[in-house]
Amino acid sequence: MSPTLRLYSILALTVTGISLGVTLWVRRHRKTPEQQEQERRLRISEEGRITDGTVIDVSELALTGAPELQLLIYQYDVAGVSYEASQDVTHLRHLVDLHTCRVGLPASIKYDPSNPGNSIVVAENWTGLRH
Repeated sequence: MSPTLRLYSILALTVTGISLGVTLWVRRHRKTPEQQEQERRLRISEEGRITDGTVIDVSELALTGAPELQLLIYQYDVAGVSYEASQDVTHLRHLVDLHTCRVGLPASIKYDPSNPGNSIVVAENWTGLRH
């Protein structure tokens, strides 16, 4: 085996090993959907703008083989455009009492100014629900 061929073989093995290591590291440190949703809520609660809105429904969905989802459905207007959205508040049960959320309940909505359809009513550090 020539020295050049041996050098290319070693280089190919090294690159393959590094690629495998990086791939494994990225897969282990990938964020779960719950972590991504929490980051989205916190970002909007810190950087979002506030507008008035209304809770239009509260829904509890029982999915087969999964825990029950709790959705808060609301509407709001930004720059003359009406939005209707829902937020999964299952992981925020300690902050939201769905039994006191009734249709027509006024709420403050925080939304992403660059994408007004991206909004929240509740986050870990903020709530727009009015009682």
